[in-house]
Amino acid sequence: MRMNEGLASLSRNASSGTVLAFDFGKRRIGVAIGEYELRLAHPLTTIDQVVTKLRFDSIAELLETWQPVLLVVGLSVHADGTEHELTHLCRRFARRLEGRFGVPVVLVDERYTTITARSALEEAGVSGRKQRPMIDQIAAQHILQSFFDASYAAS
Repeated sequence: MRMNEGLASLSRNASSGTVLAFDFGKRRIGVAIGEYELRLAHPLTTIDQVVTKLRFDSIAELLETWQPVLLVVGLSVHADGTEHELTHLCRRFARRLEGRFGVPVVLVDERYTTITARSALEEAGVSGRKQRPMIDQIAAQHILQSFFDASYAAS
């Protein structure tokens, strides 16, 4: 499991099915969904929970419902690409997802996704505090869409 590694082989091996993406945060986890064939991401939900067991219970329900063939996790890094505390937490989260659920996980650079998500919400007329319940799932949508776009370009 490496950031953006193996996109061409993934797109050849997993050319159909549902993909779930996660925008991991210490407080909230945004979730997006897309179908591999359509390569179009949609926001799904936000898991607003800090207790690890409850977070993974919520994720287990999502996986049971949607039966994804692949999970995508946004990898948080500084603008210059250097890692920080959240980078390590994102990697740990991705490893735990793969180990616990047995679904392949890909890490995708998530730089600027929160900024672009905030912009998209403002363009849609959602601003200030009204963004809070949606921002993480919109960021997850941007993460998943960037994965789809990169995997399409690699194929």
